[in-house]
Amino acid sequence: MMGFGFLGMFLFWGAILALLAGGGALLFRQTTGSKPSSDPQRTTARQLLDQRFARGEISGDEYDIIRAHIER
Repeated sequence: MMGFGFLGMFLFWGAILALLAGGGALLFRQTTGSKPSSDPQRTTARQLLDQRFARGEISGDEYDIIRAHIER
């Protein structure tokens, strides 16, 4: 008996490589701490602007201009 031959071997090793790549991607994602984009703790543009203003990185005039642009 020859089994599945070349096609079977190709599919078997393809599945093994897909599992290894998927496992590697999952491991990388877990170790780097990346989160899905639907993360509820994601910082908004307005929060970043408020923080920059509070730290004194931008003036009140710049704050007003940027805030108006964000809220459009």
